Amino acid sequence: MSNTAPRSTLATLDRPIWTALTTRQAHLGQGDALARRYHPDVAPFAALASETPEAYEALHHVLQPGQQVALLSLTPLAAIDSLHVNQVGTLYQMVAMRDDTQNADVSDVIRLSAVDSPEMLALAQKTKPGPFGPRTHEMGNYIGIRDQGRLVAMAGERMRIDGYVEISAVCVDDEWRGKGIAGRLINILRKEIAQRAETPFLHVFSNNTTAIQLYERLGFETRREFLLYRLSHADASVNTA
Repeated sequence: MSNTAPRSTLATLDRPIWTALTTRQAHLGQGDALARRYHPDVAPFAALASETPEAYEALHHVLQPGQQVALLSLTPLAAIDSLHVNQVGTLYQMVAMRDDTQNADVSDVIRLSAVDSPEMLALAQKTKPGPFGPRTHEMGNYIGIRDQGRLVAMAGERMRIDGYVEISAVCVDDEWRGKGIAGRLINILRKEIAQRAETPFLHVFSNNTTAIQLYERLGFETRREFLLYRLSHADASVNTA
């Protein structure tokens, strides 16, 4: 895959969570110079300054008993004394490499805000696009479509780092699928991101072939593979249902 962005800029995409939590989204997180996480109501993600015993111990202290976080790694994680480590799967990081947004229809698209949070959360829980909490909407701009007042589709921005914005929470109610809505919402967000001189990217499970094919049709290309892990206190029982 070709990409003319500077190597130093692309390197931030190798550590998107840490970069976001130490720069543009620091206000949404908690932790210290070794380990940081998003506020639990915002997102379940955490990251380390480096994968060292000291950093993992710092992450252990950031977590409350019964809490768990998701962590991305380029390499398999070894056993960690103070934390339960479970591999969830493999994620593809995809970056928009061409602009297909000129004809995005915005006629019925609305802006979503804090007042829409309960409906956004309900739609995410129904369609399961990935982690979504009561304050996830604070991470960036969210848009959606209503049918007779009911929220039936949405998409928004999640991690934000210099030069890049992640598109996430792309979900459409079952009754409205097959109408091209997901692609349209993605293209609207892409156009807005590009107008800010930023590049859209996203993450998708490697086995989600339907979504990957959609993103490829929209001009996204796979840049990197990550291993996704769930980490929790080794001395606490966690309900992962």
